[in-house]
Amino acid sequence: MSMKKMLALLLAGAMTISLAACGSKTPDPPEVTPKAPVASASTPDETPKDDGVWRPFNEKGETIRTDRDATGENGMVATSNVYATMAGQKVLQEGGNAVDAAIAVCYALGVAEPFTSGLGGGGFMVIHTADGENSFIDYREVASSGQTAESWLDASGNLIENANSVGGLAVGVPGEVAGLELALAEYGSGKLTRQQIMQPAIDLANNGYVVSPTMYGAIADEYERMIGEYSELGAYYLKDGLPYEVGDTVTNPDLAKTLQLIADNGADAFYQGPVAEAIAAAVQKHGGVMTVEDLASYKPEERVPVTGTYRGYQIISAPPASSGGTHIVEALNVLENYDIGSMTVNSAEYIHLFSETFKACFADRAAYMADTAFAEVPLEGLTSKDYAKTIYERINDQAQTWNAGDPFAYGHDSTTSFSIADKEGNVVTVTQTIECFWGSKIAVEGYGFIMNDEMHDFSTSLDSVNKLEPGKRPLSSMSPTVVLREDGSSFMSVGSPGGVRIWPTVTQVISHVIDHGMDIQEAIDTARIFDNGTDTGINYESDGVTPITPEVAAELEAMGHTVTDKGAWQLFFGGVQGIVYQEDGTLRGGADPRRDGKALGF
Repeated sequence: MSMKKMLALLLAGAMTISLAACGSKTPDPPEVTPKAPVASASTPDETPKDDGVWRPFNEKGETIRTDRDATGENGMVATSNVYATMAGQKVLQEGGNAVDAAIAVCYALGVAEPFTSGLGGGGFMVIHTADGENSFIDYREVASSGQTAESWLDASGNLIENANSVGGLAVGVPGEVAGLELALAEYGSGKLTRQQIMQPAIDLANNGYVVSPTMYGAIADEYERMIGEYSELGAYYLKDGLPYEVGDTVTNPDLAKTLQLIADNGADAFYQGPVAEAIAAAVQKHGGVMTVEDLASYKPEERVPVTGTYRGYQIISAPPASSGGTHIVEALNVLENYDIGSMTVNSAEYIHLFSETFKACFADRAAYMADTAFAEVPLEGLTSKDYAKTIYERINDQAQTWNAGDPFAYGHDSTTSFSIADKEGNVVTVTQTIECFWGSKIAVEGYGFIMNDEMHDFSTSLDSVNKLEPGKRPLSSMSPTVVLREDGSSFMSVGSPGGVRIWPTVTQVISHVIDHGMDIQEAIDTARIFDNGTDTGINYESDGVTPITPEVAAELEAMGHTVTDKGAWQLFFGGVQGIVYQEDGTLRGGADPRRDGKALGF
């Protein structure tokens, strides 16, 4: 055994990766501060064969922070993984539209980034067509018919450790395949077959992809489970019983087989027959209650997007069961009362305003946001500029504790993620997930994919509006967002993973571009903050692009804020992918160096 292999084993017990998929139940605090993978410990013993594909790391196995952006004239794809970006680009170049390309990306991400999304998960898709149509497809997971919030409690009424995040009782009925089939049927170009759209993902699963520092860290973080109770997962993502190293190639023929079944027979191949039976058996083996009937009854939903305006730009984003789109609009409505563009980015004054705004929105989120089929959600009030004005009027020069407001009293007076855009103005942005890294840790043996732990997004409080109920969608923070110019022409597409940090992150990037005129890559690179009103206070990046300095941190503390330094380039703050239509008609794509993101245009 090499020294590096031995060190990999040691790291498995010590490394902590942000479980930053796309949601976190309210009002839990953010996860423990993640530590970046120690790439040098996983550098291959021998230089791996170069597959000719751009890599997010250098010859030493260290993550690179540059060369993530791109400019194109005809089309642009920005995703969290270069192999997925290439899949979307290929479909566009073959004559597919933005939706076709988005579907290709979704399936490819499930292969090359299996710890964040895949067939066993779900997501949200926002579509804006060049003729002005806006659509939202909700393929979020739902609770099994036989599960309730009490399922997680012991005889004394206490939460069983990890019951809502690991194992069978954490799994929701997956929606990805059904959602992508709906998108293809309703919004696909009709020029490419399902086989053509899925072929890049099938080839990727058969031929393999190169392990990045991010993936290495994700494997090392769950190594003990992969060699223990969840050995089915380890069978796919360990090499000779040890973590794959940076630069190694991973294949998954079982996943290729499953993808081919879907390419041949559509969603029925997944929700009925042998695949559905294998899913139910795997979930039940690990203590869950999901049945083949639950799978057969799953339906995605088409919904009306949440809309708003910011300084004349139109915002189109995710409605419930996402809280994200609503609170992006709410936060921007508050910030619109300030001359943000005149402030220095990440100055104390600037951060204070964002912090207070986020805290007010999180208070409303905890009080009101849930699946609208199970709760009355005051969307009109929460997205009202008059209601936002009441928050603005409460903000002063000191940190405050925020309670929920009364959005029911106000009417409506204005209206991960990856991005794809073409020169005609068709835009698709998608955020999808299996929740925490590696989801529930349950791999479906023989079929190569991982089941979500989306039930983790329900509150464990039996009094919460977001408590688990059979058939209910858990609250999410996923916020795929499209921004239009005042004349209705396409301007920007943006989204991110990152749990409850998603919509604050997306809000900051939108403001960077609109208020400060930043290039999309600069806006993505700029250091971020997060504050949801918990004891950790303002979480911030202290290194990177325009970081929060010690002097600014001291000023914030003098204003009554608690501050927590998360370091540099943190997975904690998500992984934004975005596209902007520039004035000269070209498309500008940006991808987040905090993860493996890469934009490609043509």
